Parts: sequence; C-alpha cells; structure tokens
Amino acid sequence: MQERQVGALRMKRIGRRISILMGVTLSLCLSLVANLFLADEFKIGSFFISFGITLVISLIIGLIVPMKKVNDGVDRALNLKPGSLPAHLMETLVSDLIYTPIITVIMSTVAYFMATSNGAQIPYVPMLLKSLLVCFLVGYVLIFIFAPLFMRLVVGKRAAGKPQV
Repeated sequence: MQERQVGALRMKRIGRRISILMGVTLSLCLSLVANLFLADEFKIGSFFISFGITLVISLIIGLIVPMKKVNDGVDRALNLKPGSLPAHLMETLVSDLIYTPIITVIMSTVAYFMATSNGAQIPYVPMLLKSLLVCFLVGYVLIFIFAPLFMRLVVGKRAAGKPQV
C-alpha cells in the first residue's frame, strides 16, 4: 500500500514538473508571438507583462488540470493506443484547447486595455480572433513538439537513477 502512495506521489511530481516546463515554454513563445507578430511594434515592457500574466495562468492551469488523466481519458474514449501518433495528435489538441484559449483571451484583453489606454483605436473582436487563430496554431505545434521532450527529460532522469531536482 505504501509503495502505491509513493508511486502516486512520484507521478504527481512528474506531472507538476512537466506542467511547469510546458507553462514556461508556452508563455514565453506565445508572448513572443503576440508581441512580435500581432502587435504593431515590439515593446519589451509589454512582452514582460504578457509573459508574466500568461506564465501565472498556465501554471495555475497546469496545477489544476491533471493532464495525464485527461490524456488517458481521451485515449480510452477514442480507442487510441497510448504513445501512438494518433494519440499524441489528439492529446496535443486537447491540451491546446485547454491552455491556449484561456491564455490568449486574457493576454489579448490586457493588450487591448493597454493599447486603448494610450489612445489607440483598436477593434477588440478582430484583434482577439486573429490572436486566437495564431496562438492556437503556434500552441499546437509547441505542445506537439515539447510535451514528449519534457516527458523524456523528466522521466528519463528518474529512469537513469539520477538525483531528483
């Protein structure tokens, strides 16, 4: 029984580490994309504000949503073999649907209020829709590439018998 509890605790730690790595990666990249490609000009202050806000949001999501259980549920519901390419594609889509819209809506809303408080005349809905589309596509690619890499990084350390970080 105690071994089972230790295993569950270990899995939670692994999940938390992966969530933190994914949160930092998504926040950094989506903030860069938003400030480099979606804004009129890149401002370092705006980048840091959006990075900070999105990092907090993604960390909260990562700590609240048990992505392993969600992904296992997706695999079972769609009769997908865990670890297969179709399973990875669907798991990526589900993760992207959980993280990206929340991050993008909040990031776009903050950017909108920052811009309009400085006198800019920007229509909110077109800006939001463009941001959602771009960030959803970028988020999908990031999650598809980095989730398995971070899994190998975190689990690989334990499998190799290296000390815990």
